This record gives sequence, C-alpha cells and structure tokens, in this order.
Amino acid sequence: MHDLERLRLSLHPLERKVLPLLTGIKGIQDLVKESGLSDTEVRRALQWLGGKGLVEVNESGYLQVNLDSNGLRYARESLPERRFVVALKSGALTLDDVRNKSGLSDEEMNISVGILRRMGVIEIGKDLLVRLVREGPVSGELDSEVFLRKKFPLLLSSLGEHEKKVLDGLKSRKGIVRVDEVKDMRASILPLGSDVLKAGIDVDVIDRVTPDIIKSGSWKGKAFRRYDIHSNVPRVFGGRKQHYRRFLEEVRQKLLSMGFTEMNGPIVETEFWNMDALFMPQFHSARDIHDAYYVKVPKYSSDLPQALVSKVKAAHEHGVAGSRGWRYSFDVKRTHRHVLRTQDTSISPRILSSPELRVPGKYFQMVRCFRYDVIDATHLADFNQIGGFVVEEGINFRHLIGLLRLFAREFAETDEVRVVPAYFPFTEPSAAVYAKHPDMGWIELGGSGIFRPEMTHPLGVKAPVIAWGIGVERLGMFRLGLKDIRQLFSHDLEFLRSVKVV
Repeated sequence: MHDLERLRLSLHPLERKVLPLLTGIKGIQDLVKESGLSDTEVRRALQWLGGKGLVEVNESGYLQVNLDSNGLRYARESLPERRFVVALKSGALTLDDVRNKSGLSDEEMNISVGILRRMGVIEIGKDLLVRLVREGPVSGELDSEVFLRKKFPLLLSSLGEHEKKVLDGLKSRKGIVRVDEVKDMRASILPLGSDVLKAGIDVDVIDRVTPDIIKSGSWKGKAFRRYDIHSNVPRVFGGRKQHYRRFLEEVRQKLLSMGFTEMNGPIVETEFWNMDALFMPQFHSARDIHDAYYVKVPKYSSDLPQALVSKVKAAHEHGVAGSRGWRYSFDVKRTHRHVLRTQDTSISPRILSSPELRVPGKYFQMVRCFRYDVIDATHLADFNQIGGFVVEEGINFRHLIGLLRLFAREFAETDEVRVVPAYFPFTEPSAAVYAKHPDMGWIELGGSGIFRPEMTHPLGVKAPVIAWGIGVERLGMFRLGLKDIRQLFSHDLEFLRSVKVV
C-alpha cells in the first residue's frame, strides 16, 4: 500500500476535522472555534498530526492575569476599603460597628484598616472610635478599583509599569487576582499534509469495531482505520501499592508459604527483652546511648516476669549449662529500662519463653527497629528487619546453611552463596551470609547462628535453636534497582510513578 494511502487510512476522526482548517498558521483557540471540538481534542489531534509529519506544531507560553474568587466579588460589589469608608460617612464608629454595618469579615477589616491608615484617610482615637480624617485619597476611584473593572483575562506583558504596581498590591491580598502560565500551541500544515488533503481525507473507514458491526456484517468490504503504534498517548498512572511495601509483603508471603509462623512484639521495649534475655552483657557497646533511643516516660517497666529475670540474671553472672557467664554484677533496675526496639531479635526470647512455643517450630518476624544514626544514602535511623528461628531436636549448623541457601534463592534470586564466620553475642557458632547479585556483586544478606544455651536455657528451651536475620532494606534496594536507601520511603510523586515494582 502506498504511504499516502496509509496516512489517509490512519487518520482519526479528530484529525480529519482539524487538518482541513490549517490554512496558514492557526492557534488553538481559533481551531477550537472553527472545529467545534474541545481544547483537549484539538491539542490531541495536533499531537497526532505532528507525529505523522503532516503539520508543524510550535508551543510557546505567556502569563495571563485573571480575577480570583474574591476579585470577581469585589468587581461586582466593591472593595473592602470602599465599604469601610462608606460605613464611616455617618460619623465615628467602633470597629465592631463598622464590621456590622459594612458586613466585612475580620480579615477584610484588618486589611482595610491597614490600607486606609497608610493613606491617611482614617484614624483610631484614644476612645477607640474610628473617624474619617480626609476623604481626598478615596473621593474618586482607587487605582485598584479601576484595575478590577478591566476586561479579564489580561496579558501580563500588556500592562504598563503603574498597572503592574497595582497588580502586585492586589496579588499580596487573598484571592483577588492570580497570574497563570498559559501554554499556547500554533500549528501550520506541512507539504505532506497538503498532499494528504489533496488525495482526500473523506474516506469510508471503520474507526471502531462494535458488537453491532460484527453481528450485522456491515464491516465486510470496508477499510479499517490503521492503528499507529508509534503515536504518543496520554500517560496513565494506575493505582498501585508503594514499591517498598509491596516488596515487604512479597517477602512475608514467601516466609508464610515456607511454613513459618509470624511473630510480633512492641516497639517500646525493655532492655530485658531487647538485650538481657539475648545474653548481651549490660556493658556491651550496643547499650551505648548513641545507639539506642531511651524512653524518658515511662522510664522503667513494672511488668517483667520476675522469675525469668532472676534466671537471666544468674546466666549473666555465673553462666548456665557449663558456661561461666559474663562474670559481672547484673543490674536488675537497668533491665527494666524502656528503649525503642533496636533489633528484631528482641521478639525471639518472648516467644521462646512463651507456653505457646511449639517444638519443632519455625518462626519469623518482620518489624521496624530504631537506632541513632546519621541519615545518608545507606543509613536510616529507623529501618525494617526480618529474622526468625527454627527450634527442633537434633537441628544443627548444616541445617542452618541449607536454610540460608534457600533464603538466597528465594529473596536474592541467586544460587551463589557464601557463609563466613561472624560474631553475635547471642549465637555460637555465628555466621554471615553473602549472596552474589548479577549486577552488584557480593552483598551481605544478614547474620545467623545457633542461639547460645546461656540464652535459651533460662527461657526454658533445651532443644537447639538456629536463628537468622536478613537486611531486608539492602535486599530491597537492589531488587528495586535503587542506590539510595531513602528512596524506599520517598514521597516524590514522579518517582513513585516510575519506580520499579516487583
């Protein structure tokens, strides 16, 4: 099929209406009047015609002055300062009397008083009465009144210097005038467009296939309008979940599908559950005020299980199951201190000491944690952590490595995994797990290990417990293709519309 014929058959009804009107250079408003189409329909038709090389479209912008809601009312009635002066012509009044007589709002009263005092028209005496001093400045029309009687909209560029000063004064007041940026579009026909017009655009084509056309068979022997796959179309932003929230829900669903039970706990935690029950010594650097956020009120908790506190205290001071402990004097008062949860593992001792614990059992938590930190591209003061444990008789370190490899496949989508020695005060042995990402190389997914008996025995658990924790935000960054951790929580609408969602 000849190119000219293809163009004729590809024209949309809107294009067929607009193209014949382009004799010379035409603006949007002219085309709207002549075609009977809406502004949006004309712009769309010009965009399509321009994409096909039939017309040349040029856009320019200009500033236009329009009356706002109060401006329309003041042009119809009168300015507040004029109504204020009219109310005073009968004599001195209190401000309340002026308000009642003029019907002005409190805001309009304040503006009127300020303007008229600067002009020297009124004064407020010691008796708190408002009087007209001289009517000279308001005996005729005010410049602002003359301005409001103009025919709007006005081109900003058409105003003189004095009118621009008046406009600036009105702009400083609420809802009188506004300056809008208007984008103008002007179009002219190109040689190819003229050729298409000469060939004729009044062709019998079917623009839309409907059930009636199919049933009646009226489509037979007719041409269908060609679909232009290169044509620009309006961007559509469908509703969707926030990218990081959706990723977290995907991780949660995967863990649930593996048979893990979800755990949860309070954000405001005690040092007991957050650190002491994990066999972290009270002199450990993680207790430093520069890492944990301490709560001022209430400073201490009164609902800790005292029997369990005594067992944990004994483990710290003297050890358990053959251990010598940390060999220091455990501060019972300090263990009652409130902090914002610094790690997800604070939930584990709550469940391990609970009568609802199932052995064997698999548990996980996905919670928000808080630590003092300098916020930058890789650090936040509050963050998500995902961790958990498996408790079962006979479970060992080989089971833990198998579980870590499973997580690497499921969450990092890779079989390349490294497990290297690490240190955590509540696990022994301890290990860190790394996964190789095809673009970012080796990244640390998190820590793991077997809970120490000094931690589990005071909680009443004799079976071995393998535990793990995943740096979910770092994982989310490379899954979503982000290089700044702050983008996980971005409020930028344009970014939210374009970011990858997994």
